[in-house]
Amino acid sequence: MSILVTGATGTIGSLIVQRLADAGAEVKALVRQRGKRSFPAGVTEVVGDLTDVSSLRAALTSVRTLFLLNAVTPDEVTQALIALNLAREAGIERVVYLSVIHADRYTNVPHFTSKHTVERMIESFDMPATILRPAYFMQNERMVQQVIQNYGVYPMPIGLAGVSMVDTRDIADIAVAELLRRDRANTPLPRVSMDLVGPDVLTGASAAKIWSSALGRAVTYAGDDVAAFEGQMASFGPAWLAYDMRLMMVGIQKFGMNGEADAVDRLQTILGRPLRTYADFVREAVATA
Repeated sequence: MSILVTGATGTIGSLIVQRLADAGAEVKALVRQRGKRSFPAGVTEVVGDLTDVSSLRAALTSVRTLFLLNAVTPDEVTQALIALNLAREAGIERVVYLSVIHADRYTNVPHFTSKHTVERMIESFDMPATILRPAYFMQNERMVQQVIQNYGVYPMPIGLAGVSMVDTRDIADIAVAELLRRDRANTPLPRVSMDLVGPDVLTGASAAKIWSSALGRAVTYAGDDVAAFEGQMASFGPAWLAYDMRLMMVGIQKFGMNGEADAVDRLQTILGRPLRTYADFVREAVATA
């Protein structure tokens, strides 16, 4: 019996596949197109799509444990609910689902509400699952790194409420720990959820200061203008996604993105090491630019 990883060619999914393979797990990697990415020896590449029921049924054959990650798309909730229903149909009782932090608060943000709907299904059917709720990814900052370095401006309008950004490598390590814990258990384990956060609470101004230190020159915070942010996003992506991201930034300014009081300690206990800091991420990003 194997572990099926969806989103296997993406930033987080590819890390999970590699770490599971390193741990000696039997892994299936779900891909839309064969040969798009090179996988570790022993990983089985399975071609399928989360809205193609027949291909997904085939992919779930002989699967013991499912890692479910859905990209931010207009049909995200449909993809996830189909996948979970087919997993139940296949008798899979070990699931790790990648949701988002505060999905229940950001009720007007499409991709947050999509994930909250999926969480409600998991809870209503009492599925043996781990729900991982990450905060904003540090690696998202690479989209604006050129702007920061070329213009000395930190452009993400994250405001003052505070965001505990998390490194995607830490997300992957936590996901792998949960996948292996569930996969290796003799019986299905109770449902749990956890906030995935970094150790630092960042504001727009403090993030700019960290970039200033890493670059050795002044970087200023561009401010809280979400309309300008939407316009920038729309210049290199679809308008629906730019608006979704705008709504998320409004939520971040209002609610922040911070985990439960014991979140950092809980995660570091699972990892057996400290979480990666934002300052470390920025220094690494500058060094490898």
